[in-house]
Amino acid sequence: MPNLLDSRSLALFLAVADALSFRQAAETLHLSQPPLSRAIRELEERLGTRLFDRTTQGVALTEAGRRLLPYARRVGQLLRDAQAAVAAQGMPATLRLGLTSAVEPAWFRGLVQRVQAAQPGTTVSVVSDASPKLVRQLGAGKLDAAFVALPTRAPGLDVQELDRLPMVLAMPSSHPLARRRSVRLADLASEALFWFERARQPAFYDHCQQVFSRHGFAAPKLREPADHHVLLAEVASGRGMALLPRSFTALRRPGVVYRALAEGEALAVGIGLATREGRQPLRDVLIAAAGVAPA
Repeated sequence: MPNLLDSRSLALFLAVADALSFRQAAETLHLSQPPLSRAIRELEERLGTRLFDRTTQGVALTEAGRRLLPYARRVGQLLRDAQAAVAAQGMPATLRLGLTSAVEPAWFRGLVQRVQAAQPGTTVSVVSDASPKLVRQLGAGKLDAAFVALPTRAPGLDVQELDRLPMVLAMPSSHPLARRRSVRLADLASEALFWFERARQPAFYDHCQQVFSRHGFAAPKLREPADHHVLLAEVASGRGMALLPRSFTALRRPGVVYRALAEGEALAVGIGLATREGRQPLRDVLIAAAGVAPA
């Protein structure tokens, strides 16, 4: 009896199941969307059942898809374990390193140079992207390690928190609240707030929503521009305020001031080092190069 499943089909299925979006899965896999959609349809035809429900609202797993998912994860992990078992566990000649685009702590600057100085002969290739995308690329073997924003779902990976960045408030310098040294969420109840979309960082978005709910905070939301310089320009113009990790206070913009937030620690962004299992020598090098004590 011929096999109806293969590792490539399972990898494509898993990418769509994790993203619940054919577009996002295609971006992660570096494919265009039509070939990915065709491959999933062909897999469904071979199995004789639908794996995904596709509607105008989005994509959801069918019952058959939910049954297949744990097996797909297991096969993917077995393949990664097999690769790790035959690969050198030290530093690769070319280190493929992911850096989250959500935050930029001071120790990101010069990180590549410190790694290369500690490991002469190693070339570091850097990818900057949203943490969920970095996690998927790491799990697919396209990255060796990634510094990701936390919380982020990272099934099957080793993740160690290294740093935490409390949230601060960016506001127009002309706003009456700018005269205070610190503010509370309650002070912002009627203020328009720039906020990121859930798809960019689902786990962190949900964490923040839980904190907002505990404090009864439901300010009007504006879509946050992806470029932080554009965001600060919007804040300076008085269109809204923004909650940002403390590292962004290094970005100076006329007309914008930063103020401490009473709930800033509860909303803090963590930064963690994510690797596949069995990469302790690599983790040791990267933690030393980061120069921060693990949390």
